[in-house]
Amino acid sequence: MPIAAVPAYLGRDFKDASPGLRFGMFLPIWTERADQEADVRRRADAKSREGAEVADMLQRLGMDATIRNLQNRQQKPLAGLWNKNDFAAKQAWKQVTALAKKDKVLAASLLERQRHLAMRSGDESLLCLEALATAPFTTGLGNEHPLENGFAFLNPYGLPYLPGSGVKGVLRQAARELAAGEWGDRHGWCTDDNLVLRVGNTDLRFSTIDALFGLQSADGASQHLRGALTFWDVIPQIKGDSLTVDIMTPHQGHYYQQKPDKKTGDSTTPHDSGQPIPISFLTLPPGSGFTFHVQCDLAHLNRIAPELATEGRWKAMLEAAFAHAFLWLGFGAKTSVGYGAMQEDPKAGAREAARQQAQAEATRRAQKEAEREAALAQMSPLDREVREFLDARQDKNQPDLSALIGGLKKGRWSGVNKIAVAERAKAMMLSAKKWREKSEKKNPDKDNDYQDTLKVMAWIKGQ
Repeated sequence: MPIAAVPAYLGRDFKDASPGLRFGMFLPIWTERADQEADVRRRADAKSREGAEVADMLQRLGMDATIRNLQNRQQKPLAGLWNKNDFAAKQAWKQVTALAKKDKVLAASLLERQRHLAMRSGDESLLCLEALATAPFTTGLGNEHPLENGFAFLNPYGLPYLPGSGVKGVLRQAARELAAGEWGDRHGWCTDDNLVLRVGNTDLRFSTIDALFGLQSADGASQHLRGALTFWDVIPQIKGDSLTVDIMTPHQGHYYQQKPDKKTGDSTTPHDSGQPIPISFLTLPPGSGFTFHVQCDLAHLNRIAPELATEGRWKAMLEAAFAHAFLWLGFGAKTSVGYGAMQEDPKAGAREAARQQAQAEATRRAQKEAEREAALAQMSPLDREVREFLDARQDKNQPDLSALIGGLKKGRWSGVNKIAVAERAKAMMLSAKKWREKSEKKNPDKDNDYQDTLKVMAWIKGQ
């Protein structure tokens, strides 16, 4: 069977590798000697004229000579060693698209890491938007790959991702289209150079788009301006348990490439007798989640365009650009034919509220634990031990008195500590009016308060 172009000691079972490695280094589409021999035998067994010729050649010349002769044929040549196996290339898509549970867990962990970094950045300087793909998503098709079309995987994790530079390019275009005024409300975007920054002895004029995205200086220009926004890479949360494979079938290839072909009558003009070849490429299925993080350098923005930093104006403008991009532009590759379309996730608000509630609860618990530790630090060693004993009980609804008596019965304390804890139990029983030195019941053995009193009195006497 075809193999991957890796050392033999790595083996051939790469199902536990990441999708990126299975699509790249571990892609099993290369011909080995066993593949050549199997192909020769298959041809020799065929009930045809060619089969008879190959069988005779194999009998007379042997396997090595037969392989060399078949490789030199003009029609249906035999694949050479380490040549791409076309049949294996078609089958490889099944191995590439599968997602293991650990792949989805890793993608979720990377997104959670981004969320924690975002929380440390603060709400004022960061915009977070959650979206769902309403169409297949693909990116990185221009990357070189033996299966014609590449795909963008994030190293070293081997997971699909949308580079932050791609997000920035789409949103810059969205801002330009909104600034043109052809889509109604401009939402504050403007291409006029109405902002001025003093640089040395000259004035640098730029627009709101330049302030946020950076000035695209002409070749040879000496004045440059860094934008205030930083766009993070996006880690998609893939719907389902696999990537998907889409197919594009370019027609009239002989016309576009201006390449005569016998199959098309040696013509370079468009006609209906062409033979289009389907080309497969990787996509993410609709419904996959995309969380966008955009960070703003507020100090820089206040210096170059303070009006955009006032009351989060930059956020409102960027949200409008995202909405326009979701609906009309798309993200990734092949957006002109509908790929990469998205919409804001309608459940994002509820999830964010739940996350904030969980965070507030965790903060409350941490604060309560800190207060508890501070209180324990002020206690005597015995008081601290008693408090820690009560806090560690499994049944949190068990009264303190019952827990203390239970601990005394089990020998939790000894010596002077046992007497001190017994004295504390007596004080608690007196306060709760459960101290009974005499029983008023007919059967004192069934008087729990009386029996507990006798035990505590004995413990106090050191018994």
